[in-house]
Amino acid sequence: MFDRIIGRYLLEQNLINKLQLSQVYQLQEANRAKLGVIAVSEKLMTIAQAEQVNALQATMDKRFGDIAIEKGYLTETQVGRLLELQGNGYLAFVQALVDTNYLPLEQIYEAEMNFQKANGFTESDMAALKTGDVAKIVPIFVNTENPLYRQMFAMGIKNMYRLVDSHVYVGKAYKVRSFKEEVMGFQKLHGDQKATVAITGKYEDVQRMAVAYTKEEFIETREDALDAVCELINCINGLYATEQSWNDSKIELEPPEFKVSFSEASCDEIWVMPVYICQGEVKYMIAISENMRIS
Repeated sequence: MFDRIIGRYLLEQNLINKLQLSQVYQLQEANRAKLGVIAVSEKLMTIAQAEQVNALQATMDKRFGDIAIEKGYLTETQVGRLLELQGNGYLAFVQALVDTNYLPLEQIYEAEMNFQKANGFTESDMAALKTGDVAKIVPIFVNTENPLYRQMFAMGIKNMYRLVDSHVYVGKAYKVRSFKEEVMGFQKLHGDQKATVAITGKYEDVQRMAVAYTKEEFIETREDALDAVCELINCINGLYATEQSWNDSKIELEPPEFKVSFSEASCDEIWVMPVYICQGEVKYMIAISENMRIS
Protein backbone atom coordinates (compact mmCIF):
# COMPACT_ATOMS: atom_id res chain seq x y z
CA MET A 1 0.00 0.00 0.00
CA PHE A 2 2.80 2.44 0.85
CA ASP A 3 4.17 2.19 -2.69
CA ARG A 4 0.91 3.73 -3.93
CA ILE A 5 0.79 6.33 -1.14
CA ILE A 6 4.34 7.53 -1.72
CA GLY A 7 3.85 7.31 -5.49
CA ARG A 8 0.99 9.79 -5.22
CA TYR A 9 3.21 12.03 -3.06
CA LEU A 10 6.01 11.95 -5.64
CA LEU A 11 3.50 13.00 -8.31
CA GLU A 12 2.19 15.86 -6.15
CA GLN A 13 5.75 17.08 -5.58
CA ASN A 14 6.52 16.91 -9.33
CA LEU A 15 9.38 14.53 -8.68
CA ILE A 16 8.00 12.08 -11.24
CA ASN A 17 5.28 12.17 -13.90
CA LYS A 18 2.33 9.83 -14.46
CA LEU A 19 3.96 7.91 -17.32
CA GLN A 20 7.14 7.37 -15.33
CA LEU A 21 5.17 6.23 -12.29
CA SER A 22 3.22 3.76 -14.42
CA GLN A 23 6.46 2.34 -15.79
CA VAL A 24 7.90 2.05 -12.29
CA TYR A 25 4.84 0.10 -11.11
CA GLN A 26 5.17 -2.25 -14.10
CA LEU A 27 8.80 -2.92 -13.30
CA GLN A 28 8.03 -3.30 -9.62
CA GLU A 29 5.78 -6.28 -10.33
CA ALA A 30 8.77 -8.24 -11.60
CA ASN A 31 11.38 -6.74 -9.30
CA ARG A 32 12.91 -7.75 -6.03
CA ALA A 33 14.70 -5.06 -4.09
CA LYS A 34 18.47 -5.43 -3.77
CA LEU A 35 19.94 -5.79 -0.31
CA GLY A 36 21.70 -2.41 -0.51
CA VAL A 37 18.43 -0.56 -1.13
CA ILE A 38 16.76 -2.44 1.72
CA ALA A 39 19.65 -1.84 4.12
CA VAL A 40 19.58 1.91 3.48
CA SER A 41 15.79 2.06 3.72
CA GLU A 42 15.95 0.19 7.05
CA LYS A 43 18.70 2.60 8.22
CA LEU A 44 21.15 -0.24 8.81
CA MET A 45 23.66 1.20 6.33
CA THR A 46 24.41 4.60 4.89
CA ILE A 47 24.14 5.30 1.18
CA ALA A 48 27.93 5.62 0.99
CA GLN A 49 28.41 2.21 2.61
CA ALA A 50 25.92 0.55 0.26
CA GLU A 51 27.59 2.11 -2.77
CA GLN A 52 31.00 0.94 -1.53
CA VAL A 53 29.76 -2.65 -1.18
CA ASN A 54 28.15 -2.48 -4.65
CA ALA A 55 31.48 -1.32 -6.08
CA LEU A 56 33.31 -4.17 -4.34
CA GLN A 57 30.81 -6.65 -5.77
CA ALA A 58 31.94 -5.66 -9.25
CA THR A 59 35.45 -6.89 -8.44
CA MET A 60 34.72 -9.78 -6.04
CA ASP A 61 32.80 -13.01 -6.52
CA LYS A 62 30.82 -12.50 -3.33
CA ARG A 63 27.28 -11.62 -2.36
CA PHE A 64 26.33 -8.19 -1.05
CA GLY A 65 25.53 -9.56 2.40
CA ASP A 66 28.83 -11.41 2.73
CA ILE A 67 30.84 -8.29 1.84
CA ALA A 68 28.78 -6.11 4.19
CA ILE A 69 29.46 -8.54 7.05
CA GLU A 70 33.19 -8.58 6.27
CA LYS A 71 33.26 -4.77 6.27
CA GLY A 72 31.48 -4.71 9.62
CA TYR A 73 28.45 -2.87 8.26
CA LEU A 74 25.96 -5.65 8.97
CA THR A 75 25.67 -8.69 11.20
CA GLU A 76 24.62 -12.13 9.99
CA THR A 77 21.27 -11.65 11.76
CA GLN A 78 20.70 -8.35 9.99
CA VAL A 79 21.52 -9.88 6.59
CA GLY A 80 19.02 -12.66 7.29
CA ARG A 81 16.36 -10.06 8.08
CA LEU A 82 17.16 -8.13 4.88
CA LEU A 83 16.79 -11.29 2.81
CA GLU A 84 13.31 -11.76 4.31
CA LEU A 85 12.42 -8.20 3.30
CA GLN A 86 13.29 -8.74 -0.36
CA GLY A 87 9.66 -9.61 -1.03
CA ASN A 88 8.48 -6.28 0.42
CA GLY A 89 6.36 -4.34 -2.10
CA TYR A 90 7.55 -0.88 -1.10
CA LEU A 91 11.20 -1.84 -1.31
CA ALA A 92 10.58 -3.32 -4.76
CA PHE A 93 9.03 0.04 -5.70
CA VAL A 94 12.14 1.88 -4.49
CA GLN A 95 14.32 -0.53 -6.46
CA ALA A 96 12.25 0.12 -9.60
CA LEU A 97 12.66 3.89 -9.15
CA VAL A 98 16.43 3.43 -8.92
CA ASP A 99 16.67 0.97 -11.81
CA THR A 100 14.76 3.26 -14.18
CA ASN A 101 17.03 6.17 -13.19
CA TYR A 102 13.97 8.31 -12.50
CA LEU A 103 15.08 9.08 -8.94
CA PRO A 104 18.38 8.38 -7.17
CA LEU A 105 18.30 6.74 -3.77
CA GLU A 106 19.32 10.00 -2.07
CA GLN A 107 16.30 11.82 -3.49
CA ILE A 108 13.93 8.97 -2.59
CA TYR A 109 15.24 9.03 0.97
CA GLU A 110 14.78 12.81 1.12
CA ALA A 111 11.22 12.49 -0.23
CA GLU A 112 10.46 9.92 2.47
CA MET A 113 11.62 12.30 5.19
CA ASN A 114 9.63 15.19 3.71
CA PHE A 115 6.54 12.99 3.47
CA GLN A 116 6.98 11.95 7.11
CA LYS A 117 7.37 15.55 8.26
CA ALA A 118 4.42 16.82 6.19
CA ASN A 119 2.10 14.19 7.68
CA GLY A 120 3.42 14.27 11.24
CA PHE A 121 4.26 10.57 11.18
CA THR A 122 6.59 9.02 13.75
CA GLU A 123 9.44 6.61 13.02
CA SER A 124 7.21 3.74 14.17
CA ASP A 125 4.46 4.96 11.82
CA MET A 126 6.89 4.91 8.90
CA ALA A 127 8.08 1.43 9.84
CA ALA A 128 4.47 0.21 9.90
CA LEU A 129 3.77 1.84 6.52
CA LYS A 130 6.68 -0.02 4.95
CA THR A 131 5.55 -3.43 6.19
CA GLY A 132 2.73 -3.67 3.67
CA ASP A 133 0.43 -4.92 6.46
CA VAL A 134 -2.92 -3.21 5.79
CA ALA A 135 -4.14 -3.84 9.35
CA LYS A 136 -1.14 -1.86 10.68
CA ILE A 137 -1.20 0.86 8.02
CA VAL A 138 -4.84 1.98 8.04
CA PRO A 139 -5.07 3.00 11.74
CA ILE A 140 -2.19 5.45 11.17
CA PHE A 141 -4.56 7.46 8.96
CA VAL A 142 -7.35 7.66 11.58
CA ASN A 143 -6.58 10.36 14.15
CA THR A 144 -9.17 9.64 16.82
CA GLU A 145 -9.02 8.35 20.37
CA ASN A 146 -11.95 5.99 19.73
CA PRO A 147 -10.37 2.60 18.91
CA LEU A 148 -13.57 1.33 17.28
CA TYR A 149 -13.08 3.69 14.34
CA ARG A 150 -9.57 2.38 13.78
CA GLN A 151 -10.78 -1.23 14.01
CA MET A 152 -13.69 -0.69 11.62
CA PHE A 153 -11.67 1.22 9.04
CA ALA A 154 -8.94 -1.44 9.17
CA MET A 155 -11.50 -4.20 8.67
CA GLY A 156 -13.03 -2.40 5.69
CA ILE A 157 -9.82 -1.55 3.84
CA LYS A 158 -8.28 -4.95 4.57
CA ASN A 159 -11.21 -6.63 2.84
CA MET A 160 -11.25 -4.16 -0.05
CA TYR A 161 -7.59 -5.16 -0.52
CA ARG A 162 -8.50 -8.85 -0.34
CA LEU A 163 -11.71 -8.83 -2.38
CA VAL A 164 -11.51 -5.87 -4.76
CA ASP A 165 -8.09 -4.35 -5.51
CA SER A 166 -4.69 -5.39 -4.13
CA HIS A 167 -3.37 -1.90 -4.98
CA VAL A 168 -5.91 -0.02 -2.84
CA TYR A 169 -4.53 2.81 -0.72
CA VAL A 170 -5.97 5.45 1.57
CA GLY A 171 -5.71 9.10 2.58
CA LYS A 172 -6.10 10.62 6.02
CA ALA A 173 -9.57 10.24 7.52
CA TYR A 174 -11.33 13.43 8.54
CA LYS A 175 -14.33 14.27 10.71
CA VAL A 176 -17.50 15.98 9.46
CA ARG A 177 -21.09 16.48 10.59
CA SER A 178 -22.66 15.99 7.16
CA PHE A 179 -21.57 14.54 3.85
CA LYS A 180 -23.13 14.51 0.40
CA GLU A 181 -22.12 12.49 -2.68
CA GLU A 182 -23.56 11.26 -5.95
CA VAL A 183 -24.28 7.65 -4.91
CA MET A 184 -24.14 5.80 -1.61
CA GLY A 185 -24.42 2.27 -0.30
CA PHE A 186 -24.78 1.92 3.47
CA GLN A 187 -25.63 -0.41 6.32
CA LYS A 188 -26.64 0.20 9.93
CA LEU A 189 -25.39 -1.85 12.86
CA HIS A 190 -27.17 -2.16 16.19
CA GLY A 191 -26.92 -4.16 19.37
CA ASP A 192 -23.90 -3.66 21.62
CA GLN A 193 -22.42 -1.34 19.00
CA LYS A 194 -24.50 1.15 17.03
CA ALA A 195 -23.00 2.47 13.81
CA THR A 196 -23.52 3.19 10.13
CA VAL A 197 -20.98 2.18 7.49
CA ALA A 198 -21.15 3.55 3.94
CA ILE A 199 -19.28 3.57 0.64
CA THR A 200 -20.00 6.70 -1.35
CA GLY A 201 -18.63 8.68 -4.26
CA LYS A 202 -19.05 9.48 -7.94
CA TYR A 203 -21.02 6.83 -9.79
CA GLU A 204 -18.26 6.03 -12.29
CA ASP A 205 -15.80 5.29 -9.48
CA VAL A 206 -18.29 3.20 -7.52
CA GLN A 207 -19.18 1.31 -10.71
CA ARG A 208 -15.53 0.37 -11.36
CA MET A 209 -15.28 -0.85 -7.80
CA ALA A 210 -18.44 -2.94 -8.24
CA VAL A 211 -17.12 -4.50 -11.46
CA ALA A 212 -13.86 -5.46 -9.75
CA TYR A 213 -15.71 -6.95 -6.78
CA THR A 214 -18.25 -8.98 -8.75
CA LYS A 215 -15.77 -9.92 -11.53
CA GLU A 216 -18.52 -9.07 -14.03
CA GLU A 217 -17.33 -7.32 -17.16
CA PHE A 218 -20.27 -4.91 -17.34
CA ILE A 219 -22.56 -3.38 -14.74
CA GLU A 220 -24.87 -1.04 -16.61
CA THR A 221 -27.34 0.34 -14.07
CA ARG A 222 -26.77 2.34 -10.92
CA GLU A 223 -28.97 -0.06 -9.01
CA ASP A 224 -26.81 -3.06 -9.99
CA ALA A 225 -23.59 -1.23 -9.06
CA LEU A 226 -24.91 -0.10 -5.70
CA ASP A 227 -26.36 -3.54 -4.99
CA ALA A 228 -22.87 -5.01 -5.49
CA VAL A 229 -21.33 -2.39 -3.21
CA CYS A 230 -23.95 -3.14 -0.56
CA GLU A 231 -23.02 -6.82 -0.81
CA LEU A 232 -19.40 -5.86 -0.14
CA ILE A 233 -20.39 -3.67 2.84
CA ASN A 234 -22.48 -6.52 4.26
CA CYS A 235 -19.52 -8.89 3.89
CA ILE A 236 -17.16 -6.46 5.67
CA ASN A 237 -19.60 -5.77 8.50
CA GLY A 238 -20.38 -9.45 8.88
CA LEU A 239 -16.69 -10.20 9.40
CA TYR A 240 -16.44 -7.31 11.84
CA ALA A 241 -19.46 -8.55 13.83
CA THR A 242 -17.95 -12.04 13.98
CA GLU A 243 -14.64 -10.64 15.23
CA GLN A 244 -16.42 -8.58 17.90
CA SER A 245 -18.42 -11.61 19.04
CA TRP A 246 -15.15 -13.14 20.24
CA ASN A 247 -15.08 -10.29 22.76
CA ASP A 248 -18.70 -10.99 23.77
CA SER A 249 -19.97 -7.97 21.83
CA LYS A 250 -23.18 -8.80 19.98
CA ILE A 251 -23.81 -6.83 16.79
CA GLU A 252 -26.77 -7.20 14.46
CA LEU A 253 -26.77 -5.98 10.88
CA GLU A 254 -29.72 -4.34 9.21
CA PRO A 255 -30.19 -5.06 5.49
CA PRO A 256 -27.93 -2.74 3.46
CA GLU A 257 -29.54 0.06 1.45
CA PHE A 258 -28.45 2.40 -1.31
CA LYS A 259 -29.16 5.82 -2.75
CA VAL A 260 -28.55 6.43 -6.45
CA SER A 261 -28.83 10.20 -6.63
CA PHE A 262 -27.10 12.73 -4.36
CA SER A 263 -28.04 11.65 -0.86
CA GLU A 264 -26.81 13.37 2.28
CA ALA A 265 -25.65 11.78 5.53
CA SER A 266 -25.67 13.78 8.75
CA CYS A 267 -24.67 13.01 12.33
CA ASP A 268 -22.82 14.61 15.24
CA GLU A 269 -19.62 12.81 14.20
CA ILE A 270 -18.87 11.13 10.88
CA TRP A 271 -15.40 9.95 9.93
CA VAL A 272 -14.64 9.87 6.21
CA MET A 273 -11.63 8.12 4.69
CA PRO A 274 -10.61 8.70 1.05
CA VAL A 275 -10.00 5.32 -0.60
CA TYR A 276 -8.13 5.13 -3.91
CA ILE A 277 -9.28 1.95 -5.58
CA CYS A 278 -9.73 0.60 -9.11
CA GLN A 279 -8.17 3.79 -10.56
CA GLY A 280 -10.79 5.95 -8.88
CA GLU A 281 -11.64 7.41 -5.48
CA VAL A 282 -14.48 6.52 -3.15
CA LYS A 283 -15.16 7.56 0.43
CA TYR A 284 -15.45 5.02 3.23
CA MET A 285 -17.69 6.59 5.84
CA ILE A 286 -18.30 5.46 9.43
CA ALA A 287 -20.44 6.99 12.18
CA ILE A 288 -20.46 5.21 15.55
CA SER A 289 -23.86 6.47 16.57
CA GLU A 290 -27.52 5.52 16.34
CA ASN A 291 -28.40 9.03 15.16
CA MET A 292 -27.11 8.89 11.60
CA ARG A 293 -29.64 10.36 9.18
CA ILE A 294 -29.49 9.64 5.45
CA SER A 295 -31.84 11.46 3.09
